[in-house]
Amino acid sequence: MEEFAALVDALVYTRGRNEKLRLIAEYLRSTPDPDRGWALAALSDGLDFPAVKSSTIRNLMKDRVDPVLWTLSRDFVGDTAETASLLWPAPDSEPDPPGVSETVELLSAMTRKSVMVDLPNLLDRLDASGRYALLKLATGGMRIGVSSRLAKTAFAQAFEVSVEQVEEYWHGLEPPYDPLFAWAAHGQAPPDIENLPTFRPFMLAHPLEDTVVDLADYAAEWKWDGIRVQLVRAGEETRVYSRSGDDISATFPELIDALPFPAALDGELLVRGSAQGGEEGGAASFNALQQRLGRKTVSKKMLAEFPAFVRLYDALLIEGEDVREQPWTARRLRLEALMARLPESHFDISSVVEARDFDRLAEIRAGSREDAIEGLMLKRRDSPYIAGRRVGYWYKWKRDPLLVDCVLMYAQRGSGKRSSFFSDYTFGCWDGDPDTGADLLPVGKAYSGFTDEELKKLDRHVRQNTVNRFGPVRETDKSLVFEVAFDSVHESKRHKSGLAMRFPRIHRIRWDKPPHEADRIAALRALIRD
Repeated sequence: MEEFAALVDALVYTRGRNEKLRLIAEYLRSTPDPDRGWALAALSDGLDFPAVKSSTIRNLMKDRVDPVLWTLSRDFVGDTAETASLLWPAPDSEPDPPGVSETVELLSAMTRKSVMVDLPNLLDRLDASGRYALLKLATGGMRIGVSSRLAKTAFAQAFEVSVEQVEEYWHGLEPPYDPLFAWAAHGQAPPDIENLPTFRPFMLAHPLEDTVVDLADYAAEWKWDGIRVQLVRAGEETRVYSRSGDDISATFPELIDALPFPAALDGELLVRGSAQGGEEGGAASFNALQQRLGRKTVSKKMLAEFPAFVRLYDALLIEGEDVREQPWTARRLRLEALMARLPESHFDISSVVEARDFDRLAEIRAGSREDAIEGLMLKRRDSPYIAGRRVGYWYKWKRDPLLVDCVLMYAQRGSGKRSSFFSDYTFGCWDGDPDTGADLLPVGKAYSGFTDEELKKLDRHVRQNTVNRFGPVRETDKSLVFEVAFDSVHESKRHKSGLAMRFPRIHRIRWDKPPHEADRIAALRALIRD
């Protein structure tokens, strides 16, 4: 646990992405199994200990220190684990730190009744940095500026394998990922995931910007306003995954029995309605879909009022056959042929938009706002299905160019009735490819566009994900994406990015979108018109 605590401590004080990758990779290479597997799971939010909650820590602390001192200290520090690790009374005996594996075993054995005795015993075996690492691990959210993607990238760099391969196997394995380490670190056969309903990384699109494509080479589809999902069936089991690879099957139980054959299908999760594209479009607004998102249990009333379905875009696997290497045209034909075998109540297919040329397609796209559709997708007809963004294959052509995805960087308390909330948000875009070390640069600040309930969630996010303080301003771990709407963008010498937005407001909070998929400075700069 000492080595893991040292890693956590180093990551907290390390700002650069490449240095974080080096630290994690070095730890993974030098730490034996299964400790490094459990540590990797902790860094990628893959552990859950139901008996240990933030409220558990608060109750333990209030029994050991003055409650007022605890409250003031917690408010000043801004992090429950850090505050508790510093205020925890020093034990009489010398520290006797357990290993990561023993720690996980002890935490897993704790119950809601035993945790009030067992957790203090474990804390007494550690020094302040060890207690901090333990509490971060135990509560399931490290929040130390390391995303799941970053942890996987570090693993790939540590053992000189591709991150795409790691992503391919990841969701079919459980911590401490013994088969993954056996393959990458020891040269054994890769993990067997053939009969497991595992997530495969999505293929993503670049913004079209000023590119003009030949429709002889590209097909156009509508870009629907829902959430991207992957529906996977294998080994008589079906799962629904979000774009970040989270299993959201429990939130949409009506889809579990809807896929009658083994496959991995890519589509847009929507709710039945007519807001998008009218009756022909058949989809409700994103706000309707939000009524279903994030729910652990779904009532019969909710299922009836907001029936979910998947509008299919693509196929990755069909009845055991991996079709990702086939061109889009071939995959599209295969997908169309599958529709007769899928229930209409739960599936349809995103229609291809026909146009004689690019200018006519632009005219069609101009009407997408009226139909409440996000815009168009342009897919190269000969493109394979490749994880991530690949230049020239897929483009997204949104209905309104003045909408970009930004990453929350800083937050400040509001004024008046918002004086108790962090409600003023500074956000940024990437100055290049984040997977190759690009930085986030601030591009705007907004304090409107969200409801009071969303403000409470945002305030909680800021408090739980603070990594630095500058007077009244808190720097976050840059893990949350905002879809920002604005009227125009201009050159500005006041900002490091060289850009300033006019009338920015939060259009949507993208809890489902990983930060490395946010937009880049170049995309924002292309919108300058003066």
